[in-house]
Amino acid sequence: MPASRTRHLCSVAAALVLTVTAPAAAASAAPSTAGLREVLFVGNNWDGTADVIRSSGDYARIGRIDVVPDKAERMAEINADPVKWIYFMAIRNSVGEGHDQFVDDMYSTPDGSSVVVSRPSFADVVSIDLASGRVNWRFKVAGYRADHMAVSPDGTRVAVSASTADTVHVLDIVSGREVGRFATGDKPHENIFTRDGKYLYNMSIGDVNTATDAPWLDWTKGDRHITVVDATTFQQVKVIDMRQRLDAIGLRDYSDAVRPAVFSPDESKLYFQVSFFNGFFEYDLATDRITRTKTLPENPATSDDRTTFVNDSRHHGLSMRPDGSKLCVAGTMDDYATVVDRATLQEGPLVSASKPYWATVSGDGKDCVISESGADRVTAIDFATGQKRLSVPVGDHPQRVRLGHVADGWTGPKA
Repeated sequence: MPASRTRHLCSVAAALVLTVTAPAAAASAAPSTAGLREVLFVGNNWDGTADVIRSSGDYARIGRIDVVPDKAERMAEINADPVKWIYFMAIRNSVGEGHDQFVDDMYSTPDGSSVVVSRPSFADVVSIDLASGRVNWRFKVAGYRADHMAVSPDGTRVAVSASTADTVHVLDIVSGREVGRFATGDKPHENIFTRDGKYLYNMSIGDVNTATDAPWLDWTKGDRHITVVDATTFQQVKVIDMRQRLDAIGLRDYSDAVRPAVFSPDESKLYFQVSFFNGFFEYDLATDRITRTKTLPENPATSDDRTTFVNDSRHHGLSMRPDGSKLCVAGTMDDYATVVDRATLQEGPLVSASKPYWATVSGDGKDCVISESGADRVTAIDFATGQKRLSVPVGDHPQRVRLGHVADGWTGPKA
């Protein structure tokens, strides 16, 4: 039997097991927030800083963190190693668009004392003490680039994609000790824990820095699929290849590289973006099929030349209102964001934004917060009206925006 057919049959069997055995609701206990203040961490990728802003309301800045306090030491290591130097320069001149990538993703520890940051150009994850600004620990990922992360519902573990090694590491968030790892498709990207903390999803996106972007050359982008593992044993329990699901609905010319994704509140549906597409899909986990496709407006000023899309991502950023009624979409290359009604898939006003690169939810659940990487600001959009509420300035090229906590009264490192 061909290997591809064997893998498909195994994936279907695992999917049936997961569907039957996955618990319906019980969520992992959330960490205590006594004595802590909820905030949003904004990673300024080209700056090497993270702005800490209020999690709702006026989103005023509370403090700023240097996420590369060890920059001189890291650069000395890179300059002394020809292979590391080649990869460092490749990151700068490809995904970095001529800039170094110093912060991709970040999460605070449960006690709000530290922030854990993935640093693509340094191929590592570090924990930075929020009181002193010093590095607590450093974990060097496999290969030469660190990417998206995810934190477990109980806040104790953080998963990070090692994009050039086709590996996800799972680390103890306090000590930095690796508690597990697993293999993925080519170029692992987004990671999502299920709300009960039992499963971890990884989306691999393949080679997004090549110029072979025409649909007929899609096969050159590599092996792209969703890998689902048991978050305790890190054994693979399911593989979802969206190529087969897209082909089944006649979309053979669409990329199967799953980018940002978000579950519905009951985790019965997965909404996801793919490379090159101005829109998103709805995937039903129980029936294992794509159930709806939403195509969003194209900006007439956006070139149809796929090689001009940053890292193949025409739209990159997706979040959901906590009650599941609305989706918020960052239309990256089309320079807008919009709130979409989940029941009807009707989009609201197109809110002008400069290369929005991420979308998250405010602490009070009322706003969608997008990072405008082309304008160095974050913008809040009201979920109820779809209208822009306000924008606040941040550092150079904001990308990931994550909810977290700091100690009450914290205004930045003292050192």
